[in-house]
Amino acid sequence: MKTNIQQQLGKRIQQLRKIKGYSQEAFAEKIDIATTTLSSIETGNAFMTSLTLEKIIEVLEIAPSELFTFQESVPNDDMYSYILKKLEFIKNDDERLKIFYNFAKSLY
Repeated sequence: MKTNIQQQLGKRIQQLRKIKGYSQEAFAEKIDIATTTLSSIETGNAFMTSLTLEKIIEVLEIAPSELFTFQESVPNDDMYSYILKKLEFIKNDDERLKIFYNFAKSLY
């Protein structure tokens, strides 16, 4: 049975995976699960083990709280300010800046 938290968590994992630039296949390999399992997790049709949850947090390089932050609507000004702060933070981090650059390019 799907629960709302399963769906929200799956959607959040998918969002963060895409932001980091991972395909489902590459991300599943990094966290050592089958692509079909990851797909089921992201669609809210399956839940993961605590070990898989830990690997997801590690590979995404996020705090656990960031994974469980389900924000449905954020004002545009707040989103813009947040993005600018993150860009300022990563401007000297070549790897993260490249990830953000590739993500931004993929939008258009």
